[in-house]
This record gives sequence, structure tokens and C-alpha cells, in this order.
Amino acid sequence: MRVMPIEKRNISTSRLVYGCMGLGGEWNHQPLTEEDVSRAEKAVDAALSSGISMFDHADIYKMGKAEAVFGKVLKEHPDWREAIVLQSKCGIRFPEGKVPQRYDFSQGHILQSVDGILSRLQTEYLDVLLLHRPDPLMEPEEVAAAFDTLKKAGKVRYFGVSNMSAAQIKLLQAYCAEPLVVNQLEMSLHRIDWLEQGVLVNQQAGTAVNFADGIIEHCRLEDIQIQAWAPLAYGLYSGRPLENPSEAVIKTKELVEEMAQQKETTAEAIVLGWLMRHPAMIQPVIGTADPGRIQKCSDAARQAAQMTREEWYSLYVSSRGKKMP
Repeated sequence: MRVMPIEKRNISTSRLVYGCMGLGGEWNHQPLTEEDVSRAEKAVDAALSSGISMFDHADIYKMGKAEAVFGKVLKEHPDWREAIVLQSKCGIRFPEGKVPQRYDFSQGHILQSVDGILSRLQTEYLDVLLLHRPDPLMEPEEVAAAFDTLKKAGKVRYFGVSNMSAAQIKLLQAYCAEPLVVNQLEMSLHRIDWLEQGVLVNQQAGTAVNFADGIIEHCRLEDIQIQAWAPLAYGLYSGRPLENPSEAVIKTKELVEEMAQQKETTAEAIVLGWLMRHPAMIQPVIGTADPGRIQKCSDAARQAAQMTREEWYSLYVSSRGKKMP
């Protein structure tokens, strides 16, 4: 029986990760409201009830309020902390005056960021810390020193990255004593560049990842857990109103709905199951704060296990909008 790389390391058995970017109200510095806390509590409870026990954060989400509201929820449910796996990210810095948004993997910034994360989450340690997108000015020796300090202090158990190529991971790993255990990449039935050795560019998120250097294969060889962000393609095939959709999107949405009806499941479970059917044992990060939609994702692992090669390729070819090469 195949298991996830992260499961091999005894970190988590959760086939889905709950992404907490949608918690904490708006993207501003306004104080949290009781409604924000109630909404977060309902989302976390729905995730736990759906079998999700791994939660993903970043220090920038909602200007820190996503972590802060999660911390308030944990304080109300102290028994939840040992039942869950907490992951957060650091490295992105917002504009300050005339200084633009930038990345910062300096030792001082990483250490300071983790202290802030732990304070907001009201916890003594993170299970996993990820570097949030590549920093062109990264000095791997500094990152390694920061990781070593955090590990020895008991503040972080494991480390990883996001949106990095195989070459970038190899460079960083050459300096780090701790293994890099996670790489987060944008992957979905709609964003299929990862299957075709292409360059995936996300203008909205400002990310670009080159899959031509074998990042998927490298992660599989090194037991690095691939986590897929935006795995539902922002609801493109599972309910989001379509605006000037391509023929491929229309046909794929129809196929997803047809398969969901035949299998007595949800469109969300089909779309996620397609990703999870891949032998890399991809771990999708779902980001909805709607308890009902969280529940609709809960059948994904079962659908992945039951999806045939023919069904998988039917969805793949439909999404491509053209025949296989």
C-alpha cells in the first residue's frame, strides 16, 4: 500500500490539508471580530470532522490575522493542539513605504517570523515551517543556521519549501542538516503544466515554477511531500460561475459533474481525487472557509483510490483541450 512521503516520516496521515488563508476576516489590520472567531471555529471543526488533521498557515495571511484567529480557536479547544499538525510559512515581506514587496530568507527574518507565528497561534512549536516562495538573494548558509537554531530550541520540528524547483531544493538541502520534507506547488486539473514539463506562471500570485528540471521526480526520489495549493482551481469545475470559459473548461466541467453523479459523490471529490490518484501521493491544500464545501471534499481519498486509469486520462485529455502528443 502506497503512503504519502509525509506519512513515512510520521508527521501526518491527513490526505488533505486545510489551508487557513480564508480565515481572519479581511486583508487589513482591523481587529478580529467575534464573527471572525466563530467562522474560524466552524471551519476548523468541519475540517476535523472531515478527517483533516493538518492545517496550513503563512505569516502574511490576512496580515497575520489568519494565525491570530486560529490561535484564539486553539485556546478555546486546547485538546485540539496535539491532535493536529500545524504548518506555517515565512519569507514574504509586504511593501513598506518606498520599499517594494520582497522575499527575505535572512537568518534574522526567519527567526523573528517564527516567534511571531508562534505568538499568534498561541503554541510553543510548529510541526512544519516552509519558506514561502524562492528568494533570489537566498544565502543557504543563513537558512541552514536559522533552521538549526529553531530545531535546537524546539520551536520547529520539520522544514520545507514552496514553489521551488528541483535545482533550488538541491542547493538548499546541500547546506541544511535537516531534510526538506515538503514542497508546495500550484497543481490542479486546470493547471497541468506539472504534468507536461512546462513553466507554470500564476500572474495573480506572482509565481513561476519550472517543472522541466524534474521537480516532481526529485520530490518522489527524496520523499519530499508535494502539497498542491489551489487544487480546486478556485472552483472552476465545482460551482464557480464561469465567465467566458473555453470549450475545454466547459467540457471538463460537464465530465466532472457526470462522473460525480455516476459515483454518487461531489465535483470537489472528483477534482481532488484526480490529483490524489497520481503516484506522487499529492496532498491537496483546500482553502474554503465554507463548512459545507469542506465536507464536500471529504470523499476525495476514496475517489482517488477508485479512479481508473481510463477515468484519469479522460479528465486529463479533456482539460488539455487537445489530444495527447
